[in-house]
Amino acid sequence: MSAWTPDKQPIRVDVAIIGGGAAGLMCAIVAARRGRRVLVLDHANKVGKKILMSGGGRCNFTNVHSGPEHFISANPHFAISALNRYTPADFIAMVEQHGIAYHEKKLGQLFCNDSSRDILNMLLSECAQAGAKVLTHTPVTIEALGSPHRLGTPAGEITCDSLVIATGGYSIPKMGATGFGIDFARTLGMPVAPTRAALVPVVLSAELQQALQTLAGSSLDSRTWAQGPEFHEHILFTHKGLSGPAVLQASSYWQQGQPLHIDLFPDVDLAAYLREARRDRPRAALKTLLGERLTRRVAQRWCDLWLDDTATADRLSDEHIEQVVAVCKPWTVWPQDTEGYRTAEVTLGGVDTRALSSKTMEAREHPGVYFIGEVVDVTGHLGGHNFQWAWASGHAAGLCA
Repeated sequence: MSAWTPDKQPIRVDVAIIGGGAAGLMCAIVAARRGRRVLVLDHANKVGKKILMSGGGRCNFTNVHSGPEHFISANPHFAISALNRYTPADFIAMVEQHGIAYHEKKLGQLFCNDSSRDILNMLLSECAQAGAKVLTHTPVTIEALGSPHRLGTPAGEITCDSLVIATGGYSIPKMGATGFGIDFARTLGMPVAPTRAALVPVVLSAELQQALQTLAGSSLDSRTWAQGPEFHEHILFTHKGLSGPAVLQASSYWQQGQPLHIDLFPDVDLAAYLREARRDRPRAALKTLLGERLTRRVAQRWCDLWLDDTATADRLSDEHIEQVVAVCKPWTVWPQDTEGYRTAEVTLGGVDTRALSSKTMEAREHPGVYFIGEVVDVTGHLGGHNFQWAWASGHAAGLCA
């Protein structure tokens, strides 16, 4: 990787890829292996920043169960072709070929044993071996489309037969994310699905933040949903609201003005549990009974806010039990907002898939122009699925660009 210097002359390549993230690097590898002259251009000081930060620094690089059912799109069938032609097993084979140690966590998530840098180094090594060049510190303007396409950089002009847009979405702007690809699609008159932050913590009202502030850092098992599927994962109380895997997943389906439902006793018949305690443990405090399934701190706060802090099992009428169930199965909250793109893992929406070939990722009305990765209206669930879309869409475009 290097920055251009003023004395470098304009160059001609077969494939220019704007964006050096997961999708762009995979596309570069595949295209270069076909003998194409490939140049990856990135405006940042280094490529793969989201790869490096992912998975807590260990990169959740794919999911063994990744399939179309784990993706959100206005056209849920669009991703099938690319995902079927480049599977998790294909990427795992590359990881193993490079001797990268990894492990599987719950729900099929695969992580590096050591560092996310192992994945980035693998991709850069594959680029180098295939002959793909990677340039940083190189912002790009698209001057003209045609045969060839013309790109402007601070150092001069680049021309290419195939132009691949792999610039990602709006999420985590401090890492260099911009709306470049989406804005470019709009300038071409291509349809763009509405975008918003996804896989993102939610913010509660100031009143509820105050009421729950002592719970910040507490984590609970849950079954959580918005206007979509349920996710049996943990939630995490934060100073601003709620996070954790279950909330992040549900955030991709939540929209402003809608509730978020959180079952704090997943797979437990809470009413039956309390009736049994009323019979067998009549002197047990309600907060103790709830604390055996929740944490003591959460149970105490629930009793302080919505239940009777002094209640014991023998004082629980059927009506009281219904009240307990009503604030636990589910606990329904009305988020004010999400934390937005600042902390969102991905951008929901993007270039409308109707404008692209599902086989090649090429723009239907603009020959030789491709859109891959997060910039496209295909958004994965948490747990390695978005990386698998990056690998699969990059592979699809690399075979044709």
